[in-house]
Amino acid sequence: MCILPATFTGSPRYMHARTQDAMTYVRKYGRPDLFITFTCNTKWYAIAKELMPGQSAYDRPDLIARVYHLKLGKLMDVITKGQVLGAVCCRMHTIECQKRGLPHAHILIWLCDKIEATEIDHLISAEILDPSAERELYEIVTTNKIHGPCGSHYNYTSCHNNEGKCTRQYPRDFVSETITGSDGYPLYRRRSPAEGGFTAVVKGHQVDNRWVVPYCPLLAKAFNARINVEYCHSVRSIKYGCKYINKGTDAAMFGIRQEGSVDEIQDFLAGRVINSTEGPWHIFSFPIHLCRQDEFSKTLLYTDVPSCYVRTKKNTWARRKCGANVEGYPGVKKDATLGRVFTVPPS
Repeated sequence: MCILPATFTGSPRYMHARTQDAMTYVRKYGRPDLFITFTCNTKWYAIAKELMPGQSAYDRPDLIARVYHLKLGKLMDVITKGQVLGAVCCRMHTIECQKRGLPHAHILIWLCDKIEATEIDHLISAEILDPSAERELYEIVTTNKIHGPCGSHYNYTSCHNNEGKCTRQYPRDFVSETITGSDGYPLYRRRSPAEGGFTAVVKGHQVDNRWVVPYCPLLAKAFNARINVEYCHSVRSIKYGCKYINKGTDAAMFGIRQEGSVDEIQDFLAGRVINSTEGPWHIFSFPIHLCRQDEFSKTLLYTDVPSCYVRTKKNTWARRKCGANVEGYPGVKKDATLGRVFTVPPS
């Protein structure tokens, strides 16, 4: 038997350990208050402005990874330091990459003051806004927060199961007031057009509030992205959230082997899929700190760093103490050490 240990990031044992970490937070701080999914938007200006004529964002997985990493850091600062949702007691998140190439984060938030049922509508909405009052947010919601619409009538069934039903349970029912049940997530307010709810035209079809994915208006407007925000209410949603954010990537394999012959490493490699965005994400090894700690390092290519720095036992870079002085940079020394990075073929 060959074991893939929990020390290997992304392995099944690693993900199981992270799930246990999440449940440790639950034992200490109680249920998480919010379950947030933050997906990269390829139409962000920071991505679009760097594309060459004829390029799409999917041609630049390195650009997607870098911009999303910065946006995710900003989101976490807004939530934890800015406390826009309330004072944060603790949080945890994990990064995944969709098969089509876009990274997204699953985030669990524990607030110091638990959200009351009467406060849900102030933080989370599942409705289309009045376009005359909130035009910018209306455009963001109708672009990023509408599911489908799906079904044979709409010629979109990729989210349907073998029984022909939407696995995301859309369209939802109209609800006049938010209801917090005991068996899962609450039923958010979704007013019908007769009750004053608004509609929009999406992909050539008229849609109403039954198709809206729950979101936080403040975060949606600030980041212009698909940010799904759910209120965690029951034990069922707590267990689902803690397991879901640590479920790992999709994998499948089958075969015939002798009883007792288990190779977890080979099973992991055979079933693992790394798309074009996840590759750069791991290669970049976020976060990178040297350029923040040493201004001189910003003048070097990565292959030149070993000539002026040495790797310490703490896995950090430190300036060389021996070598020729670098003109214009007191205290910086350089020797003949060469650096190298692996070549990556375009195909």
